[in-house]
Amino acid sequence: MAKVAFITGASRGIGKQLAQDFAIAGYDIAAVARSTADSPTKLPGTVNETAQLVEEAGQQCLPIGANLAKVEDLDRAIAETYDRFGQIDVLINNAAIAPPGKALESGRNLWGLAVEINVNAPFYLTHAVAPKMAESDGGAVINIGSGAAVSPDFGRASYTTTKRALEAMSESLASDLKGTGISVNCLRLELSVWSEGYAFTLGEQARQMDFEDPIIMSDACLWIVAQGPEWTGRIVTIADLRKYGAVRPRTRKTFDD
Repeated sequence: MAKVAFITGASRGIGKQLAQDFAIAGYDIAAVARSTADSPTKLPGTVNETAQLVEEAGQQCLPIGANLAKVEDLDRAIAETYDRFGQIDVLINNAAIAPPGKALESGRNLWGLAVEINVNAPFYLTHAVAPKMAESDGGAVINIGSGAAVSPDFGRASYTTTKRALEAMSESLASDLKGTGISVNCLRLELSVWSEGYAFTLGEQARQMDFEDPIIMSDACLWIVAQGPEWTGRIVTIADLRKYGAVRPRTRKTFDD
C-alpha cells in the first residue's frame, strides 16, 4: 500500500510541485487548496490540475477544495482523506498568505486571516493527524517557513510575524511528539522560488527576477522525510540542505520557462 502525503496550497507553485514529486516517489496525494475546477480563484491553477499530474505519475490523488481559515473545512479535508486512503503519513503545511500593508494599516481582518492560515491551520492539521500517525508507523510533519521570520519584510508585518510563530510552533510540537515516531520540522525558505503567484502579482517585474525552480522544495522535503523520526525539531534552509547534498545545486527558472 502506498504512503499518503497531505499537502496544502497544492493548486500551484511549490505545493503543486511537491504533489507531483511525492507521487513520482510513490506516494498517493491529498491535494488541498481553495482553488478547484468548480470554484477557481484569480490565480492560475486548481487542485484538479494537480490531481492530473499525480495520476500521470501513476499514483492516486484526492483533490480537496478547502478554505484553510475555516476549521470545518480542515476537519472535512482530513476526514475525506482518511475515508479515501485510510492513512496520512506525511503532512506538509505549505499554504500561506502574505497580506500587503504596514502593521497599522492592514486591519484586524487581514491580520486574523494571516494567523488562521499561516499558524492555526498547521497546528490544527497536526493536531488532527498526529494521534493516528502515532498509532501506526509514525510520520512526518513539515512546515514551510520563510526567511521573513528572521529578516522581516517591509510592509508585511502579519506574514513575518506568523512565519516566526510557525518556527516556534514547529519546535514545540517536535518536543511534545518526541518518542511517538513523528518528526516535525520547519523548512525555512530563504530563496525566491518560482510560482504562478509571483507572475500574477508582479507582472512584468517578474521577468526581471531570478527564481529557483520549485523542484528544490521537493528535494528538501523528500530528504527530510527519509531521515526518520529522530531527525526532528529542526529549522533548516535550502542552503543548509545543499551542504548535506540533499538538494540539487543552484537552479534557475524564469518568467517565460
